[in-house]
Amino acid sequence: MERFGREQELVMEFPCDFPIKVVGHTDVAFQIRICEIVCRHDDSFGEERLQYRHSSSGKYQSLTLNLRATSKEQIDAVYQDLKACELVLWAL
Repeated sequence: MERFGREQELVMEFPCDFPIKVVGHTDVAFQIRICEIVCRHDDSFGEERLQYRHSSSGKYQSLTLNLRATSKEQIDAVYQDLKACELVLWAL
């Protein structure tokens, strides 16, 4: 029997499409920087794999990136670079 609080590893088959949501202030530089970061890890990434929305106030923007993931290490590296970017408020 499984105990509560025990972490389970998500099993993924690679390669696969992996969505990542990133939020920052509405700014052209934000979108450009995020695309640069993702392209370093996924050379097949293009604008057709990017969706964006603005908050109702227009102050924030969320980007949903469809990463072509080849390994868990690649996903971890993308998150690490996104979280290190000063323009990113959060990444999920």
